[in-house]
Amino acid sequence: MFRALLRTTLAVLLLVGSSAWAGTVLVWGDSLSAGYGLRPQQSWPSLLGERISAARLPHKVVNASISGETTAGGLARLPAALEAHKPSVVVIELGANDGLRGLPVKAMAANLQAMVDASRKAGAQVLLVGMRMPPNYGPDYTTRFEAAFRELAKAKRVRLVPFMMEGFADQRHYFQADGIHPVAEAQPLILDTIWRELKPLLR
Repeated sequence: MFRALLRTTLAVLLLVGSSAWAGTVLVWGDSLSAGYGLRPQQSWPSLLGERISAARLPHKVVNASISGETTAGGLARLPAALEAHKPSVVVIELGANDGLRGLPVKAMAANLQAMVDASRKAGAQVLLVGMRMPPNYGPDYTTRFEAAFRELAKAKRVRLVPFMMEGFADQRHYFQADGIHPVAEAQPLILDTIWRELKPLLR
């Protein structure tokens, strides 16, 4: 009986200890991360939570992404989220809606930089997720748009996923009827792409 009690006590201590050291991965994105058109458990952030759990990493995932969000909106909301969740890692996946609206690239880059700075000031590591615009936006805009993520990651020395739809962006069957939002079958592909850069931040 004593041994059983001792085992139970040790298990509780280990559980409390692991919870005390647990970190939070805050996914800060738009509809591409909010799971637009999908069931909640199908989105890549939900799959991320499952993968982290399966890998026995002491982190939980908070998906605070909002469909239609811009970098300006994300920047305005971020301080409260950092205070509420105290994340150890912030995954910033914003900018697509800025691009689709043709907003100035410089303004987008400034907003992203401010979010990186705020996250770091709050003690979090940052993973920046890049995006690309369709060619019909013109070569000048699309080139500057894509380069903004790369240049910011280099300047701030943060890890970068250059393009979250790498490997399937040209395959129509991986997208919903709107041609913009990936279907459920594409979510594991997105997760694999993001996981390569995110995993080192969870150690």
